Amino acid sequence: MEKRYVDRVETFQTFYNEHRDRLFGYLLRKTGSPHLAADIMQESFTRYLERYRDRERSAALLFRISRNLVVDQVRKNRAETVYDDELHGYRSDNPESGFGVREETNRMLAALARLDEEERDLLALVVASGLSYREIAGITGLSEANIKVKIHRTRVRLKMLLKGER
Repeated sequence: MEKRYVDRVETFQTFYNEHRDRLFGYLLRKTGSPHLAADIMQESFTRYLERYRDRERSAALLFRISRNLVVDQVRKNRAETVYDDELHGYRSDNPESGFGVREETNRMLAALARLDEEERDLLALVVASGLSYREIAGITGLSEANIKVKIHRTRVRLKMLLKGER
């Protein structure tokens, strides 16, 4: 019995190590806060282990749990995240370089803020998760073809927003 427990722990540890960085990146993009992203990531893995410990490991299921936790958090707080250089760990010894990075970051955040919630969510899933369109379709409940179209349109719209159009 002890060997079975050790095997289970090692299997979950491997699953955790394979997905933690991508999941954290996704959650950071969704929340804008490294602390909140870390908390939600921990809660996601905990819920996954509690509820699905006997199932085959699935990154798509893990991201679905995380996505739902973010939605719950947003409903709870109903507050917009403000980008803060110090909060996000940005420091530069070169003020000119720091200004350029901050300006580009602020431009990107402003453009992302003009996207609707679904567009931001899909873009974050594609960029950060490393999941296939099929897996993202399973998470969101949309068809794979619809995901591809929405991602393409969102990228085109984001590019236009960054150019200052619309």
